[in-house]
Amino acid sequence: MIVGKLEVAIKINELPQSNIVENGWQQFEIDCDGRVISITVKPKIWKKLTDAASNYPQWVAAIAGKLGQQTEYGFVLEEPNIQVFERKPKAEVVSAFGAAS
Repeated sequence: MIVGKLEVAIKINELPQSNIVENGWQQFEIDCDGRVISITVKPKIWKKLTDAASNYPQWVAAIAGKLGQQTEYGFVLEEPNIQVFERKPKAEVVSAFGAAS
């Protein structure tokens, strides 16, 4: 048997409601298909999300971390890391056949 590492990845595209816990850390929950994931992040990481929400018309964030303690409706995400990407709207494709009528 070999040893593996279990990580969870969650994608969001809107800013979740958060609560300040201690020293400016933000705690928020995300409902993933009925399982509630509890996430606590440093102020610097939370700023990535708030900057994306205010600077990009469309964005997506990938939140990755370790599967933590189980809760009543889900689990805690430990050691969360967030990457934010601007979503570019897809260019409309115009068919050459549709233009001539």
